[in-house]
Amino acid sequence: MVFSSLIFLCIFLPAVFVLYMILPGIRTKNLCLLLASLVFYAYGEPMYVFLMIGSAFFNYILALLIQNMPRRRKLFLWLTVLGNLGILAVFKYAGFLTELLNSLPAVSLPVPQIKLPIGISFFTFQAMSYVLDVYGGEVKAQKNFGKILLYISFFPQLIAGPIVKYHDIEQELQQRRQSVQGVAEGIRRFLIGLGKKVLIANYMGAIADTLFSAGFGEINILGAWLGAVSYMLQIYFDFSGYSDMAIGLGWIFGFHFRENFRYPYTAVSIKDFWRRWHISLSGWFREYLYIPLGGNRKGKMRTCLNKIIVFACTGIWHGANVTFLFWGLYHGAFLMLEEFCSFFSKDGGKLRRFFMHLYVLMVVLVGFVFFRAETMSQGMFWIREMFTGFHFENNCMRLWMSLLTPVNLFALCMGVVGSIPLKCRFEGKKNWEHVSWVFTLAILLLCMMNLASGTYNPFIYFRF
Repeated sequence: MVFSSLIFLCIFLPAVFVLYMILPGIRTKNLCLLLASLVFYAYGEPMYVFLMIGSAFFNYILALLIQNMPRRRKLFLWLTVLGNLGILAVFKYAGFLTELLNSLPAVSLPVPQIKLPIGISFFTFQAMSYVLDVYGGEVKAQKNFGKILLYISFFPQLIAGPIVKYHDIEQELQQRRQSVQGVAEGIRRFLIGLGKKVLIANYMGAIADTLFSAGFGEINILGAWLGAVSYMLQIYFDFSGYSDMAIGLGWIFGFHFRENFRYPYTAVSIKDFWRRWHISLSGWFREYLYIPLGGNRKGKMRTCLNKIIVFACTGIWHGANVTFLFWGLYHGAFLMLEEFCSFFSKDGGKLRRFFMHLYVLMVVLVGFVFFRAETMSQGMFWIREMFTGFHFENNCMRLWMSLLTPVNLFALCMGVVGSIPLKCRFEGKKNWEHVSWVFTLAILLLCMMNLASGTYNPFIYFRF
C-alpha cells in the first residue's frame, strides 16, 4: 500500500484516524497504530511482514543483552551489525554478488531469485540505529517489545523513511499530545507531499521512463536532456513528497519527525547539497559510520578516505548495481575536489554563487543519469548524447515532441518552481493562511481526479 492510492486515502487512513481518536489511553492508541502498521505492510508484503517483525525482535533482544551484560557488549554489538547487514546481503545483494562471482573463470553458480522486501533498507537501518544508540549510551534499552515494534514498523515512515532515530520519538511513544492545529498542519503537509508525488513526480517519471527505455537510435541531445532533467525532478519530488507525507502523518498522530529535504537544488556546493538531500540517510552514515571510522580527527588524507567509504556505502545502500556504487563514488570524488581545491572555499558575491549553483546542478544532473541508468554503458551513452548528440532524425524528434504535451510541460514548470523556496516569501503575510488552504484543497481535488483516472503512479524507492 502506498500513500498515493485511493485505498489508503479513502479507506485505510480515515479508518485508522477515527479509531485512534475514539480509543482511550496511550497504550490502546499505540496498539491501534501498531496493528494498523502491520496491516499496512502486510497489504503489499503478506509474508515479509514476519521478516520485519523478526528483525525488530532480533534487535530488541540484542539491545537488552548489551545493557544487561556489559562485559559482552562488544560481542552483541558485532552480532547486531553482522545480523542486520546479513539480512540486507541475503535479500538485497545475493543475486548481485553471485553474478560478480560468476564473472570469475570456472565459476558458474545459480543466481538466486529473491524478491526484495519493500522498505528493507529503511527498517533495517532504523532497527540497527536503536541498538547502536543503546551501545553508545544514548538511550536505555526498551523493555516493552511492542514499543520497539511500533517504532520500527510505524506506517508513515516504514517503507521509505525518513530514517527515524529511536531517541527522537522515545518520549512520544510514552506520552504525546494532539491538537486541532497540529492535526490540521499535518493534513496540509501530507497534501502538499501528495501533490508533489501525483502532480509532478508521476508526470516527470512517465517522461523519464519513456526516454530511458527507448532505443539508442531514438535519443539525441534534446531527448537526453529532457530525460535527465525529468528524472532529476522525479526523484526529488517523489522522495521529498513521500517525506512530506510521512512527516504530516506523524503530526496527525502526535509524532514529530525531522526534516528530510531542504531544497537541495538550491545548494551552492556538493557539500551543501548533502546537507539538504536525504538528510536522515546522510546523518545516519555520518553518525554510525563516518564518526566511528575517525571522522576528520585523523588528518586530511584519512578524512578523505573515510568520506569515500561513506559515499561508496551510500551508493551501495540504494541497490545492487554498479551504477549505484559509481553514483556514490562520483559524489565522493566531488566532495574531495571541494576539500582539496581552494577555489571552492573562496568567498564571493552573487555572481559567484550563481555559477556555483550551476556547477552543483550539472554535477547532480550527471550523477542522476547514472543513478537512473540500468547499466554503466547506458549511462555513458546518455552523457555522450547530452553533449554531442546533434542529430535530428525523424524518430528522435517524433519521440521528443510526443512528450512535450501541455500537461507535461506544466508539470515540468511546476517542478522547477517547486524546487526553490518561494513559499518562504509569502508565509506570515496577510491572508496567506487562507490562500494556502485553498491551494491545498485544490491539490487534493486534482490528486483525487488523477488517481481515480488510473494514471501512471510508480514509486521510485520501492527499488531500494
